[in-house]
Parts: sequence; structure tokens; C-alpha cells
Amino acid sequence: MQNFLRFNSWKLASAAIALSTTLLTTGCQPQLDLNPNPAGAARSAASADFVEGEILVKMAKGAGVQGLANALTRVKGEVAEKILTKIMERMGDSEGVVLIKTKMNTLDAIEALRGAEGVEFAEPNFIYQHNAVSNDPGLSQLWGMGANGNQFGSQAITAWANGKTGSSTVYVGIIDEGYMYTHEDLAANAGTNPFEIAGNGRDDDANGYVDDVYGWDFAGNNSTVFDGTADDHGTHVAGTIGGVGGNGIGVAGVNWNVKLLSGKFLGSRGGTTANAIKAIDYFTELKKKGLNIVATNNSWGGGGFSQGLQDAIERANQAGVLFIAAAGNGGSDGVGDNNDNVANYPSNYPNANVIAVASITSSGTLSSFSNFGANQVDIGAPGSAIYSTLPGKAGKSSYGSYSGTSMATPHVAGAAALYKSINPGATAAQVKDAILNSATPTPSLSGKTTTGGRLNVSTF
Repeated sequence: MQNFLRFNSWKLASAAIALSTTLLTTGCQPQLDLNPNPAGAARSAASADFVEGEILVKMAKGAGVQGLANALTRVKGEVAEKILTKIMERMGDSEGVVLIKTKMNTLDAIEALRGAEGVEFAEPNFIYQHNAVSNDPGLSQLWGMGANGNQFGSQAITAWANGKTGSSTVYVGIIDEGYMYTHEDLAANAGTNPFEIAGNGRDDDANGYVDDVYGWDFAGNNSTVFDGTADDHGTHVAGTIGGVGGNGIGVAGVNWNVKLLSGKFLGSRGGTTANAIKAIDYFTELKKKGLNIVATNNSWGGGGFSQGLQDAIERANQAGVLFIAAAGNGGSDGVGDNNDNVANYPSNYPNANVIAVASITSSGTLSSFSNFGANQVDIGAPGSAIYSTLPGKAGKSSYGSYSGTSMATPHVAGAAALYKSINPGATAAQVKDAILNSATPTPSLSGKTTTGGRLNVSTF
């Protein structure tokens, strides 16, 4: 079979954020010839942020040491890391993906591998950023849960009144920054890896990670998944999914009871494709081991199409893990993009387990920053001025309001966990159908999402 190299154009990373993350820039990059968007949408030729001097290469089965050596020679490179996760091996992939450091310009190196024998694809190591756009710590009402009778919230309050508050047997993976698992409103819902023994310095579950009790920090390559106030975005997301309810303090998440695990891959300069792949596979492997992971929350985006990342999402799909993703915050002008025309990743991947989420305001309008797309974005959810948990100084617990499709996404991830708690036998496809089929028609989302509606968990 003739080997091929997959080329794509890329979209600029999501809008600047009012958080402390520093954007890593790579300067002006040349435009590439376009192939059809794998998700079926036309895209403009645009640059994207990636790690200069690094490429991800998938070698064909049987290419062997000589095939890799030939590829390295072509790009004047050396192997920085071989990514071969346990779930890749489980699914029959013995080659994995190779992260190569090259002395060539990144795009020139990719071009040098066009048609190279033994190379299935080569692509940049894209940089992703989380999708939050503002910070308003004075706003304290949980309208996103339907507080004060707000009809445009998720109506979690109605579900709670009917005794539907989640279950500690259901897990959600947070692929993001780390989150403050000691927070006063999160500690009771902080999940742990039941296959790992804390503090013994061993990889008890043979997944390649030592003492991954609360998850793993793929950016820092260690088990310390919370590193202080810089992990505010991940902590805010966690509170929307599973802030403890009924405890008389702070906030309540969509689920009062749930278990949260961290797959930290976003650091001070964003996160890379290589680490995103490892984070997704981490939760897929835990699901394969028997942990009841219903979904991962993915409030991040940027870069362009990555075959390696799509393959990881598909491994999660095959294992029955939903991949719930932010639709993106448009450009730096704060006006959302149409994802049918300008692809946003990872929300635009066509895998069956993806749910792409737009943001709405407390008055039911599409948030000004939110991306949309009648064919590529599934549902709207509360994302403007969302009050949730934050890490405070000196290890104290805090709270505040952020906005973005980052904040809409965990409402839907929380909905997946809530539905699974009520219907423990439901498959991933059934959970997704339940979420989308129960969407409430909303004028601002008509022709802007596949459902034309907003999240509503009251009928779960």
C-alpha cells in the first residue's frame, strides 16, 4: 500500500483570554495547499500555533528501525519521545506516534516527508489554549443551573428537586489545567485512581504513570496535578461539573455527587498535541480497566487538523467515553466564527463521541464570543458570567465568574454524568442522544447548532 502524508491548513488559536496563560507565538508561517476538511467544512488558509522544530510522525506498521532512520535523515532530526500508550497497544498499534525534534523549519520538515516510504502522516505539534474570555468575580448567581427561575439555565435545579443529584460511581476526566482537588467545594468529589496505591513510588496499575492517584500532569510529567493559582481554569471547570451541593458553602455543580479526575496538559504556555494524545489515552485506558468514566471535558482548542489527535479521540469512542468539546471563542475581536466554514479543533472532529458546545447568555442569546455552526456545533449551554470554584492564595478556596465556551462545555459534561447516574446501563451513544434530544429549542441557536437548542437536564 502506498504510504501517504496528510497535509492540512490550520486556524489561529482561540481568542486571547483574560487569564494568566501566556500565549506561545511562533511568528508568521507560510500557507499550505488545502485538502478537504476531514469534518466536511471548507476552511480558509490560515496559520496556527505550534512548537517550532517539532513534528509528530506516524510510521507505518513494518517500517521498522530503518524506516524511522530514513525519516530522521530527511528532516535532520532526532527522536524526542515515542508516544506508545497502553491503549494504543491494546488496540493493536505497536508503532505509536514519534515526536521528532528537527533542525529544519517545521513546515519544511513536513514537506520533506511527503511521500516518504514508511510514513503514514507527519504534522506539527500544535499548541492549544483554553477557551475563557473574561473574569467577573463579583457575579455570584448560578443562573447556569437555573437559579432564580432563569429559563435559559440548564435546569439542574429542577433535577435536584427531583432527587437527581449525581452519583459517586460516575467519573469525569478533566483534560485541561489541573484542578484544586482540596478546594472546600470539590474535595468530596475528588476522584482517585482505584488501581493505584498512593505514595508507594510504584506504577501499580502498569499504565506507565507512577502514583497517578488524582490523575497525571502531562505538561510537567509528574503526579502533581494541581500547581496553585495558575490552575484556575481547570478548577473553574471542575466546579461546574461537580461542585458539592447541599453543603451550605460555595456553589453547586450540575452533579452534587460525582468523581473528578485530572488529565493536566495545559501549562503556562498552553498544551501540545503530543500531551493531549497522552491525556485522552490515559482516560481511555482507565475506562478499559473498568472505571466508570462517562466523558472527558475538553474546554480548549487551537491548532489545526491532527490525525494523531483524531485517532486518540476515536480510541476513546471505541471504549465508550464521550469527548465533550468547546466550540471555540472566535477571533480576537470577540465575534464567534462559523465552524462550518472555519474549522475549530478539537470540536470539529467527526468522531461519534464528540459533542461540540456553544455558549449562551443568561437572556438566551448566543454569547458574542461563541463559535457556532449548523453542521458542526451540537448544542448551546450557559457560558457567559458563570460563577464557580477557583483556587485562592495560600491554599485557600475561592470563587469567581468566567465566561467562554470553556464554561459552557462543563455544563454538558456534567449533564452526561448526571444522565449516567440515573441510567447506569446507558451507552455513550445513548447518553449523547439523551442530551441532544432533550435540548430546548432556542431562537438564537436556530440554524446555529445541529439541535437548534440549549441544554436542559430537567427531563433526565
